[in-house]
Amino acid sequence: MTMKKIILIIVAITFMANIIVAQDNNNDLRDKLQFGMKAGANFSNIYDSKNQEFNADFKVGFAAGPFLAIPIGKYIGLQPEILFSQKGYKATGTFLTIPYKFTHTTSYIDVPLLFALKPSANVTLLAGPQYSFLVNQKDVFTGGGLIVDQEQQFKNDRSVFCFLGGIDINLNQFVFSARAGWDLQNNNGDGTSTNPRYKNVWYQATLGFKF
Repeated sequence: MTMKKIILIIVAITFMANIIVAQDNNNDLRDKLQFGMKAGANFSNIYDSKNQEFNADFKVGFAAGPFLAIPIGKYIGLQPEILFSQKGYKATGTFLTIPYKFTHTTSYIDVPLLFALKPSANVTLLAGPQYSFLVNQKDVFTGGGLIVDQEQQFKNDRSVFCFLGGIDINLNQFVFSARAGWDLQNNNGDGTSTNPRYKNVWYQATLGFKF
């Protein structure tokens, strides 16, 4: 390889690097206040807090809502969100030799307050508490030619204290979010709280857009 070609390659690499750095600087919005909307899916189940065997399958539900990225400097910040979030589980079994299916669906208004760590313009790490307000519960039992469908509506006095963690991948104004969360404590709405035996656990994937 001639010296001329080597110099051309070095110049080309330097030029491309400068373009990439300039684009990264232009798209670095870590110190900007941003509002966004996102939508996606929950993959939820429940677990037994008494560590006894419980057989249930994951259920897919819808999740969507607005979020706000509040900077506290360039590398840290807060991210509150308000999401409509479906959780629950599926179960199968037999009763008196008759197979059955049971689907439990709960609809919540999730309000997480997440602490954000922003090591780069494209990656945000998040963790923090969440309150989930139960608004609807639907149970469907199918077995032996029988279908039982029950649905209940609730006021916002049934809240659950949760913990949430995850990561955001920022690509210009688009953001792909992945979360994992689980219930910690149930608020009875009258100032008292309990630790329910069966608690939600879920994984969430959403696609959002920042304005």
